[in-house]
Amino acid sequence: MIIVRNKRDLRRERQKQSGKVVFVPTMGALHAGHQALMECARREAGSEGLVIVSIFVNPTQFDRAEDLENYPSTFKQDLAVCEAAGVDLVFAPLADEIYEGDSSVVVTESMLSTTLCGARRPGHFDGVCTVVLKLYNLTHPDVMVFGKKDFQQVAVIQRMVRDLDLPVEILPVETVREENGLALSSRNTRLSSEAYAEAPSIYATLQQCARELQGGAMEPAEILGRFEEVFQELQTETRIDYVELVDAETMQPLTEFGSKDAILAVAVFFDDIRLIDHITVQTP
Repeated sequence: MIIVRNKRDLRRERQKQSGKVVFVPTMGALHAGHQALMECARREAGSEGLVIVSIFVNPTQFDRAEDLENYPSTFKQDLAVCEAAGVDLVFAPLADEIYEGDSSVVVTESMLSTTLCGARRPGHFDGVCTVVLKLYNLTHPDVMVFGKKDFQQVAVIQRMVRDLDLPVEILPVETVREENGLALSSRNTRLSSEAYAEAPSIYATLQQCARELQGGAMEPAEILGRFEEVFQELQTETRIDYVELVDAETMQPLTEFGSKDAILAVAVFFDDIRLIDHITVQTP
């Protein structure tokens, strides 16, 4: 496995490759969910192709300085995860390798990114789109692999690829969960033991609300109250950032359910750790 730190070496290694190239962008602190993305990439690339993984904590997508400062760094373990998953090349640059000191161009998506995390985290998806486009231009992959846990991110990137005519396939991979239902996330390592034990209530409540929506026993306007009831019973201090039922294609809020599939999405702070999750609610 080759490790490169700068754009020049990345381009040189990329130019050696004539087969299929599959790219997995990450911010490190890798876990089994990331490993699933890499293993998917390995299958897509085949034995003769090239799998590239980036490990780069992108500063432009953080809306809270403390979140960036506290983002976990486990580079040695990350390399072991990459090697075990069959990665060929790891690109691990510093921020000044990716961004010029006077960078003044950003990529903005103006529809799908206006709700949910985009509404609560100003500039977040500008940072995501900009870094993904930059990494695409550096790696020129045939396929880019992303996790569905960040479903709004996937939708925004797919829209960017469509609207900017980028010749790349976006391959989403299902959310990987622990046995208790908690979606795997690098942020989970920062949870207290009490919060870690209670955080699975997020997915359990999503599942219950989805069943009641499908069965007609709940209206979208009642969802927030259900989450508030559940979280009030927890010992961990929680704060709901949003709970919304949105159109699966446009990400716009829905006031009623029944005509098409929807996504029920939640973001909640357990102590000061922001966790997100979602579930697809299919029409009966």
